[in-house]
Parts: sequence; C-alpha cells; structure tokens
Amino acid sequence: MANPDLARIVAEHDEEMPSRSLSPRWERALWIAGLLIALLVLKQVFFPFSKGSQYYLIIFLAVTLPLVFLAYGRGHTPPWWDWVLAALAFVVGAYPLFGGYDEFLNRQGQLTTLDVIAGSVLLVLILEACRRTTGWVLPVVCVAFVLYAYYGGFLPPSWSISHSGVDFPQIINGFFNDGSGFYGTPLDVAATYIVLFTIYGAVLNASGAGKFFVDISFAAFRKSRTAPGRTAATAGFLLGTVSGSGTATTVSLGAVTWPMLQKAGYPKENAGGLLAASGIGAILSPPTLGAAAFIIAEYLKVSYLDVLIWAIVPTLLYYLGIALAVEADARRFGAKPVDVDAPRFLDVLKLGWYHFLSLGIIIVFLALGIPVYKAVVYATGVAALFALINHRREWPRLIADALSVGVRSAFPVIAVCAAAGVVTSTITKTGLGQALASSLVDLASAMASSETVVLMLTAVFAAVAVSVLGLAVPVTASFIISWVVIGPALITLGVEPAETAMFIFYYAVLSEVTPPTALAAVAAAALTGGDVMKTMWQTWKYTLPAFLVPLAFVLTDAGSSLLLRGPLLDSVWAFGASALGVAALAVLTGGWLFGPARWPERLLCVPAALFLLYLQPLTIAIGAGFLVVAVAVHLVTRGRVREAA
Repeated sequence: MANPDLARIVAEHDEEMPSRSLSPRWERALWIAGLLIALLVLKQVFFPFSKGSQYYLIIFLAVTLPLVFLAYGRGHTPPWWDWVLAALAFVVGAYPLFGGYDEFLNRQGQLTTLDVIAGSVLLVLILEACRRTTGWVLPVVCVAFVLYAYYGGFLPPSWSISHSGVDFPQIINGFFNDGSGFYGTPLDVAATYIVLFTIYGAVLNASGAGKFFVDISFAAFRKSRTAPGRTAATAGFLLGTVSGSGTATTVSLGAVTWPMLQKAGYPKENAGGLLAASGIGAILSPPTLGAAAFIIAEYLKVSYLDVLIWAIVPTLLYYLGIALAVEADARRFGAKPVDVDAPRFLDVLKLGWYHFLSLGIIIVFLALGIPVYKAVVYATGVAALFALINHRREWPRLIADALSVGVRSAFPVIAVCAAAGVVTSTITKTGLGQALASSLVDLASAMASSETVVLMLTAVFAAVAVSVLGLAVPVTASFIISWVVIGPALITLGVEPAETAMFIFYYAVLSEVTPPTALAAVAAAALTGGDVMKTMWQTWKYTLPAFLVPLAFVLTDAGSSLLLRGPLLDSVWAFGASALGVAALAVLTGGWLFGPARWPERLLCVPAALFLLYLQPLTIAIGAGFLVVAVAVHLVTRGRVREAA
C-alpha cells in the first residue's frame, strides 16, 4: 500500500495500531531481524526442536516480543527506553532456557522468587506490547482477569463467580510455566500457522497476485450497470487472500474500485457499505479465512481442511446476499454502465492464471493429509517461484522483503495471542468460564421454560455478547475469550462444538462491520467521503445474512448441514432453504423484487426469512408461504401502479 493517504486511513481505522515509520538505518535492522525470524519459523516446520513445541514457543516469543517495542511507538527512532524494554523482553522471554529448560519445567507449581519476578516482568511487557499494537482495551481486560484471580476469594460465596482465590506466585505459574498461559494454544497457533500464512500472503502479493486479482475482477464483468458492484465484491474476496485484514482489504479495494463505483452513480454511503462488506467477506471465506480459524482447528483437534469445508456454504450464502444487494441497488438508484479500460478476461487469465495455483495447492495438499503448516510452506514456495517469472533480477531481494514483511505483519497477532493466555489461564484456574456460561443459560431460563426458546434466547445473547466484545478487542482475542466464556453455554444446551465454534467465529469477525464502531465501514467512509453512520447501516444491509445465518448453525440439529457435516442431500435442502431466506432479507433491505418493493411485501419478508432460517420442515414451509405471499402482493401492487400510470 504505497499511497500514504491509504496507509493513513488503514492506520486510523484498523483494529491494529500503526507501526512506527522508522529511519532507513533502523528499518534495515528490523528487516534483518524479521528475515532471521522467518528462517527460524521455516526451520521449525521441517526440522523442529527436539525438546518440543513449548521450547520453540519460548524462543519464538523471546525473539519477536523485543521487536514489537522497536517497531511500534512514536517517532522515527526507538528511544533509549524502548531499547531497554526490548532487551528486558529478550532476557525474561528467554529466562526459562538460561538455567536449563528441563529444570524450569520441573519447578512447575513451585516457582522460585526469581521465576516469579521474571514471569511478572514478562506479563507487564506482553500487556504493553499488546497496548502498542491493538490499544488499551485488551490489556485492561487482562488486568481485570488477574485481579479477579487474586481477589476472587473475597467475593460473596453466594455469587456464582466467587472462588477460593489464587495467590500471586500460582497466578504467575499459570501464565509462565503452564500450557494454558503465555505458551498456550493461541501463541502456538500464531507461531505455527498464522505467521506462515502472513508470510504466504506477503510472498503472494510480491509475485503480483494482488494486481492480478483486481485486473481479473475488472475483466470478468466489464460493461453493465451491475458490473461495478460485482467487480468490487469479487476483487474484495480475492484481495482478502493476500491481506488477511478486513479494514486493509476494504481500503485497498476502495482505492481501485471507488472511482468506478462513483462513475456508475453509486451514492457514497452505498459504495462504502459495499466496500466494507466485500473487504470483510474474505476473512469469512475459504481458502485462508481469518486467524481465529486456525485456533478453531487447534481447539477442536480437527484438520484445518475441516474448518475450510465448514465455511463453504456460509460463504456462498454471504456472497449471495451481497450479489442480490448489488442487483437491487444497481436498479433502485439507476446505476450506469462504466467503460472499463481492461483487457479481455481470457487475456488476463492467460497472463496470470498461475496466481490461483498456490491457493489450490493448499487445498489439495490438505486433502492429501499434509499438515497445514507444510502445505502453506509449499504454496509459498510455488508463489515465490512464479514471482521469479516477472522479477528475475530483483527476485532475491523481493522474496527476502516478503519474508521479513510477513513476520512483521504478524506482530500484533503474536502480542494478542500471548496476552490471551492471561484470560485462558485465569478461566482454567478459577472456573470462571463455566460460571458465566451457567449464568447466561440461567438468564435465558428465567425468561422462558421451553428448551427451544431457552436455546434461542441463549444464542441471541451470545451473538450480542460476541459482537460487543469484538467492538473492543481484535477478532482473534474476541474469539478466544468468547470460546472459553460463551462457548460452554451453547455446548451445555446440546449444540455441537463445531457449530458453536463457527457461530462464535462469524460474530467475532462481523464485529468489524457492527455499529456503532464498524471499523471497516468507518475506513470505507473515510475513503469515499460518505457519512459514517449511513455507511455503517449500508454495510449492515449488505452483511445482514451473515448476521442471521450463524444462528441457523445452532438453533436446530439441521444447522450442521450448513457446515456440510452430514449427508449431502441434507446440506442441499438446508442450503436451498437458507438461500431463500437470504433472498427474503435482500428484498427487505434492498427494497427491490421484480421492481421497487413497497413496505407491505418487505415486511412480509421478515417472517419469511426468520422461518426459512429455522431449518425445520414446518418452519421452512411457513417461511416459503410468507415469501410467496410477498411476491404475490408485489406483483399485484406493481400491476396496479402500472395501470394507474
């Protein structure tokens, strides 16, 4: 993203804080450090440390955490105190290795005073790194959890969240020398999967894939009144495989498609909503998804390919909703065809078809049973080889740059995942997760006696809770916290872990387009110059199916069919019913059917969508009935309007 204005918009509105603009000297130093860490990560894939994954995680955190203090902060040169913090981060990060790694593990539960001091300092440094990369909210949440672990014994015994209390050395032991703390699943996923995918995205972008994805999207639709909207949605999906950030994809996408949308006659707010919805869609979609998808695979002990398969039908429904909204908008405000100066589709495809190859390799290798961390390395190698086609002379430096940039772009996620260990460790030691989950179910039970209604209310409460949490913390942290706090509530009510995980994942991601913050929508409004709140509501219009479809995962047993878990025929009819529900939502929000839709038929589409998305034969029939009535009313009133004209 060479344009400084675009970089500024991303920096202002992304969930991650902007990195420091370093002087050439310090930039070169961090470039070298990033490259060396990339080589360490690649080495671990094929030649792992014999002492196990936690040994690697200690080294990984010890070498990445110091760089956060140098890469993030004010000014173009790290001040002396940042160097002190960086040095301290390395010392306490590598502390478990200094006196012998095995000896450190043997002291689990009986840490020495020096162990506690080192662990305490590491805690403070991780929270500061998290503050620098993502803001104040997550560190404050972590501090609250530490205080709860220590002072929980002073809470009234009648409170469901009270516990016996944990002394400070044991709290630090849980963070520093336990599998649920700093070196738990979140950091393991960051160091093993996420950093490899950020490297892959950087190499793929260096090979020219980003430009190709935009070019082929323009060439695919060319000239029609719906072509600009279709182009934006398609390019957003493809660019997301390179970016991995909803806000960054929105801004990159808008830079190339907003002028075309403007010429087509899109109002600023409609265009901004479309850009934000398209930018966030890629994080919900195979083959890369968002970082939390890797955590799902690790938590549930399934292959990443399983998670990709679960996301296929929801992705189709998401983009069906966008496609229908694009069709409605283009007609409702009279979008005009735009002449696009782009080569023919086949010509673009012939020149850059190979950019799709590395994406396909990931899927094929996963299907062959190759671990995801090796599959993505092979795909990265293929992308790097294809970069050689267009960049022969500068290829070595180009790939080295991509390796370093890939590692550095993972710094915020690494800080978040390490800090998430504070939350997961506290919940494990105090039982807070189960207590809060029980409270959520009790609240729903107090409002209804029917098991079905209790599940509905719990699901709605959970959706709201995840969305609100996601307004304050990054997607990865939102998923981790929600999984250990809210997940047990749904599982207690009989929802399968896979459906629960995907439900939480979708709402965690959708927090980026949830009012009143809606970071991706705010960034889109900054780019188009549209009204921020109106852009948010237009984004909500485009993404409404994504907010309602996850409820279908958990409300009925048939919801698993939307994740392709079960017989294929069940998935086909579940998809068909849900697609009709999405179509009903498109009529409601888009105000268009076979012509302008008036309020009577739009209101009829509300129960139509809700009943269709409750995947039971009777409710599907009722929902279809409402939709038929809506269509009939529309046709009758449309005919009368024509006669009157």
